[in-house]
Formats: sequence, C-alpha cells, structure tokens
Amino acid sequence: MGRSGRDGVAEMLPSLRANWGLDFVIVNGENASNGAGLTGDHAKALFAAGADCVTLGDHAFDQKDMLQAIEADPRILRPINFSKVAPGRGVKIFEATQGRRVLVAQILGQVFMKRPFDDPFSAIETVLKTHRLGAAVQAAVVEIHAEATSEKMAMGHWCDGQASLVVGTHTHVPTGDAMILPKGTAYQTDAGMCGDYDSVIGMEKLEPLRRFITGMASARFEPAGGPATLSGVYVETDDKTGLARKVSMIRQGGRLQQAGP
Repeated sequence: MGRSGRDGVAEMLPSLRANWGLDFVIVNGENASNGAGLTGDHAKALFAAGADCVTLGDHAFDQKDMLQAIEADPRILRPINFSKVAPGRGVKIFEATQGRRVLVAQILGQVFMKRPFDDPFSAIETVLKTHRLGAAVQAAVVEIHAEATSEKMAMGHWCDGQASLVVGTHTHVPTGDAMILPKGTAYQTDAGMCGDYDSVIGMEKLEPLRRFITGMASARFEPAGGPATLSGVYVETDDKTGLARKVSMIRQGGRLQQAGP
C-alpha cells in the first residue's frame, strides 16, 4: 500500500526469504503505486525485493504503463475474469526450488464490487481441472480479490482439495482465520495489507474521516506514510499431494506484530 508498503517489503522480505527458506513468494501489488494500481518500475522493485510473482486486482490498470508492463513481464498477473480484452494473463505456472511447479491464479469476486465481472467460480474450476494438484503442479495458489467475506469463504470451500492455498485480498484488513480446510487446502479470508496501519485501510486518516462525517470530499486520498507492517500468510505443502501441512498468519514490523513460522 503506497510507498510505506513498498519500503516495508523491500526492507523485510529479503531476510524473511533467507531466514525461513522460502521456496516461492507472491506479492499483491494492487495498491503499491500511490495507493492505486502498480507501475512497471514499482513491479521491478518488488521483484528485486524477492517476489517471484506479483498479482494485481480491480485496480490492475489504474497506472497506464501497466498495460505494457504486464505484457513484457509474465510474472505479473491480473485477475482471470477481469476482461476478455485485458492485456496480460490471470494464471501462470512458475518453477520454484528443486524443479517444483507452482500454479498461481487470481480471480475477482462479484459481490459489492463496483462493476460486474465474469463468474469467478467457473473460471477457477476450469484452471484447477486443467492443472491438477499433485500431478501437473506441486502447488497451487488461488488468490481471490474480493470485498465480501462470504464470497471468499465460499471460494475456499469450492477449491478445497484442489489447491494448496486460497487467500483473499482487497479489504486491506488481516483476518484471524488461517486454517486448513477439511480436504487439505489452506485458507485465510484476507492476508491484510503491507503498509501503515495507523490509517484508514492505508490512507491518511483526515480525508476518509471527513467524508464519513460530512459526506463531502475536500481532498484526494493519500497513502499513509508511517512505518509499515508486512502482512501475509505462510504455507507449507506436501510435495506429493500439494496439499497444506501448515498455515500461519504473518505480521512483521510496524504496529501489528506476530512471530514467524
């Protein structure tokens, strides 16, 4: 979320990757550039910090140079169901350590979103049936970028047994429900943002408060610039089945603290 989030990832991710022996890292860059979208240069900075894949969301192309950047770098993913004419791709198989193949797919929810998107359930079903967990790929991560908690939970159960992890993004608020579902898929409703939590979902507090209280806008939203908390989810998977063996919430630095895995 803004410069604070980018700086937090750049500062903390390299040591986390080394100390925890991480095989594959996904960063959602949806709001990394001034709180709205992602520029090509900021995507490069996230990769330099240790990301293997950067995902976007409903603000995928708020920064216009992403229209070209996403075509030039296949490690950047936009939602599968964003638009049939959108540049880039919403799913990719990556090679991780020891030749492991990792599927990453991102989908947009429909409930409470500003514009309608194609059905995310049928879209992800096709992807997971085409790339079977434990056969075609050793791990599969599904990110659902959505507003409604219920829709994210429904997606987790829809994918249970077919993905290593289903994790939500978009609401910027980390949820305390990291778990392994009955058929072996790790799940967390929202990973939370990497950014300054002394804010209103990453924005400086004054203007959001003014709009809530008066119903009128006076200025633009600006990302909060205080120290960032790096928020996310950590998953260990079984190499044979691809299913989750362990999942835990991650909170490092800033105002929300939690021990690592």
